[in-house]
Amino acid sequence: MDPLTLVMLAVLAALVFFMFRNSRKRQKDQAALQSQMVAGADVMTNFGLYGTIVSIDEEANKVALEIAPGTVVELHRQTIARVVEPILVEPHDESVAELNQDSAAVMGEPDFGQRVADTDEEPKKGDA
Repeated sequence: MDPLTLVMLAVLAALVFFMFRNSRKRQKDQAALQSQMVAGADVMTNFGLYGTIVSIDEEANKVALEIAPGTVVELHRQTIARVVEPILVEPHDESVAELNQDSAAVMGEPDFGQRVADTDEEPKKGDA
């Protein structure tokens, strides 16, 4: 066998290896998502719709998703992309507006609506 054939076989073997590895990883991620999908979980669909799971029909592979109070839609179970974790925001001592004003003052930026004095000298006549 010539070296080029060996290299081509090695590349083919590497591609097959990574293809199977990626497939197993996707299956593992899907199984983890399915275990997190329970009634009451906040989720996001593949097409960007957020809602709360009301019920799951295992046999029909459907999920009842409440997208607004009193509005329930039925989706295929595999359209659920991820379970949304709540984001905890810690309260700040200062308001955002005060922080923006302080940072602008430190950076030497003018306040909103304030005119900036020109620091450049006017061009002299006759210079061309």
